[in-house]
Amino acid sequence: MGRIGKHSFILKRRPHIISSASFVGDKEGKGPLGSYFDTICKDDTLGLPSWEQAESRMFESSVRLALAKFDAQSSDLSCMMGGDLLNQIISAGFAAREIRAPFIGLYGACSTISEGIMIGSMLVDGGYMDMVASAASSHFSSAERQYRYPLEMGVQSTPTCQRTVTGAGCVIIKDSANIDRDYPFNNIVITGGTVGSVEDYGITDANNMGAAMAPAAAETICTHFRDFGTSPKDYDRIFTGDLGKFGSDMLYELCRSQGYDISSRHDDCGKLMFDDDQNVHCGGSGCGCAATVLSSYILPMIERRELKRILFLATGAMLSPVSSLQGESIPSIAHAIVIEHTEGIG
Repeated sequence: MGRIGKHSFILKRRPHIISSASFVGDKEGKGPLGSYFDTICKDDTLGLPSWEQAESRMFESSVRLALAKFDAQSSDLSCMMGGDLLNQIISAGFAAREIRAPFIGLYGACSTISEGIMIGSMLVDGGYMDMVASAASSHFSSAERQYRYPLEMGVQSTPTCQRTVTGAGCVIIKDSANIDRDYPFNNIVITGGTVGSVEDYGITDANNMGAAMAPAAAETICTHFRDFGTSPKDYDRIFTGDLGKFGSDMLYELCRSQGYDISSRHDDCGKLMFDDDQNVHCGGSGCGCAATVLSSYILPMIERRELKRILFLATGAMLSPVSSLQGESIPSIAHAIVIEHTEGIG
């Protein structure tokens, strides 16, 4: 059995991550990670009539580019899975219409890339699929229109606010038994993970996503340590998705309350995405935040063995415009996956 502890699992066949790709917007491209992204789009509409169509095109393009890096086509995929922040995950769904691969739509809010990689690696590890694409996207302008205010109103951001990343990232997962050629990545495997639980500390401020999501991240991380019998020192890095500055500080306190100090091992994709002088307050957020940072910045470091073992968990706030207007609090979720360099794995 692959189950371990209360909420975790081990992947005995150790599926490989063989390729990845990312598309981001102009502001993201001007941030500290700009040189790592595959494509930086200067026009956030990509010449299309709407921001929503542009986001779907970025989603589709990230999948196609990740496949093109090893001369594969969408027809080579056993399955594509993914999602976004828009109603009925239209960015992913419309992209799937063009890609024409078997499709599993997912909604985990900003945790979607972790959810997709987790489920995809389980399918590959179980022998049900050979090659799976996991992708996620978000767009600043489409998310602002849906969750907050029309951009034309010029509403000022609060100090705890984060900027939704305009971007899409894709990761290709393949059965380790069928690694018979050189791929963009040849030394990255997924060895296990922890399924998150929905946590809610009563946060109602939709402009403070970090505070809403930190409890889920802390619970998943601490559950993972208990299930696997590990501690922060067993990982080169623990990456969260988009807690930003405020949420990261809250995460440290919550983990310390359960006996774990992760502060010296932790990085957050939302904090990594932008510079302080880019006027984004607490950092980046959105499905595209963790997806692009993982696919373009983190995975190459593992391939080069600069990182040998990481715990990666994107974080999602499970709210909707309706729930916010009705005064509901914001439940959150985080799913964790263990990603390792093949060298030295027992």
